[in-house]
Amino acid sequence: MGTPDIYAHPPLVLAVIELRHDTTSSISEPDQAALKSLLSETFPLSRPAQPEMSFTITPTDVTKVNTPTSPRFMSRDNTASVTFRPEAIVVETTRYVRRSVLKERLRQAVEARQKVAGAQGMTRLGVRYINEVRASTETPADWSQWISPALTSSAGLTVGDDRPVRAWQGMATFGNDREGLVLRHGNLEGYAVNPAGDLRRPTPPPGPYYLLDIDSYWSPDGITPPLEWESIESRYDDAALLAYNLFQQLVTDKYRQEVLLRDH
Repeated sequence: MGTPDIYAHPPLVLAVIELRHDTTSSISEPDQAALKSLLSETFPLSRPAQPEMSFTITPTDVTKVNTPTSPRFMSRDNTASVTFRPEAIVVETTRYVRRSVLKERLRQAVEARQKVAGAQGMTRLGVRYINEVRASTETPADWSQWISPALTSSAGLTVGDDRPVRAWQGMATFGNDREGLVLRHGNLEGYAVNPAGDLRRPTPPPGPYYLLDIDSYWSPDGITPPLEWESIESRYDDAALLAYNLFQQLVTDKYRQEVLLRDH
C-alpha cells in the first residue's frame, strides 16, 4: 500500500482516538501531577474534562449523581488534548497533520498512564474522523459534484413536481460488533464541531457542509490483550487506514482536484 496523500486543504475538523481499558479507580491528585510532568512537553496545560451529567431515578425521586472530573491536558495552542478517564484514554486534535503524529501522541499518553497508574487490558480501540466538506453549492443536488453518488442519490427524490428533497442523513455500518466501521453522513448547516469548544479550530463562515463522520474500531475476541504499545500500534494503524480508504471512496475526483489538492 502506498503512502496516503497529505492534502493541502483537508475537510477534517476533529480527529479522536478512544482507547478503552479495564475500569480503574479515579486518578489521584498526586498521580495527576505525575501525568502532567510526563506530558508537559506536548500537553503543558491542565484543563480537567467536565463529566457527563447523570441521574439516579427512583419511583419517588430523581437525584443528580456527582461524577468526578477527569484529568485532561492540552497543547499550548489549544488544538490537541489527552484525557484520562477511569475506563479510557482519549486523544483529540483539531489540527490533524498525519497519522504518524497522532499515533505518537497516543503512544505518549499510553506510556504515561502505565508509568503512573496502570490499567491491565485493552478492551476497545476507536479512531474517529469528523469531516466538514465545504464546496460551492446552490441546491442540495449540487452535492453530487463533490460527494459520491452512493451517498447523494437521495437528491434525485421529489414529492410532487416542485418539492425536491432539501436534506438527508444516513448511517452505514461495515464489519461486525468486534471490528469494523460506522459512517454517518448528510448535508447539514453550520458546524459539526463547535468552534467555541475547548479545542480551537479554524472557523469558516457558517453555511452548508456535507458531514462525513467516520468511526473505525476494533475490540478483542476472547483474550484481552495487555495495555502495552506493542499491542496497540498495529491496531491503530489498521483502524486509521480503514477510515482513510473509505474517505477516498466518499469524495469525487472533482472535489479531490479542485479543493483538496488546490495550490492556493
